[in-house]
Amino acid sequence: MVETPQEVAAVLAAHHRRQAVQAVLIHAALIGACLICLYPLLRMISVSLRPGDRLISTDLALIPAGASASSYLRVFKETEFLLWLWNSLVITCVTSFIGVSLAATGGYAFSRFKFPGNKLGLTLLLGTQMIPAGMLLLPLFLMIMRLGLINTYLGMIVAYSVTSLPFSIWILKGYYDTIPRSLEEAALVDGTSRFGAFYRIVLPLSTPALSIAFLFNFTQAWNEYLVARVVLCDAQRYTWTLGLFELQGQYLTQWGMFAAGSFMVTVPVLLIFLYSSKWLISGLTLGGVKG
Repeated sequence: MVETPQEVAAVLAAHHRRQAVQAVLIHAALIGACLICLYPLLRMISVSLRPGDRLISTDLALIPAGASASSYLRVFKETEFLLWLWNSLVITCVTSFIGVSLAATGGYAFSRFKFPGNKLGLTLLLGTQMIPAGMLLLPLFLMIMRLGLINTYLGMIVAYSVTSLPFSIWILKGYYDTIPRSLEEAALVDGTSRFGAFYRIVLPLSTPALSIAFLFNFTQAWNEYLVARVVLCDAQRYTWTLGLFELQGQYLTQWGMFAAGSFMVTVPVLLIFLYSSKWLISGLTLGGVKG
């Protein structure tokens, strides 16, 4: 059946209208999701600017009446906030470096070498991610206590590294599988060692996956509370999660300072996320092609 030009134009117009409606619905859904995600952050900012430590208010304005930055100043003057940030930063950065380094080499071994227990090891690593974090507190505490690392930076680093390592290995192993082996074989033929091929060829090509692993390790260690509560007992070694919890008392909670501190600790993660966002999508998608 031959269609007239008018019928073809009508079909194309209807198709364009459907595409326009779909685009509007998709953008509306995305905007709604963004607003839902931003609402807690906006309310936290609002609480931090309210005078008198008021948590609940009938005023829905983002900038409340009588807004003041006094809560932010009090956080620095009346608490050890900078010390808490420094402790968290040291633990988090070292944990992220160790986690990414071990995951990079471990994922490469699982991807490139076939050895007894290869698939079983990957399965066990995946199985550890199914164990609730609360069930790991006791064995982690016993391990750290026997190593004599209670109330130390190193104890926290060991605990965070071992819990985040399995996921990082899976991410990097999946990404390594997408890199052609012929690139490494060509480097080996040219006289490069196996480590040289890994360092000069594979790692530069794995930047998206490495950024994913680093971001995962960083956020896990930066936001963690339960392990820190069990391992650390000296206030001078508190991370920010433990330090801000001290602002909550039995009869009085300093909500303004709590919200101000909570907002400030989101800034490092936000900056790292924005910086690495250009690699996140490719790292997540390509890393899941092969398993």
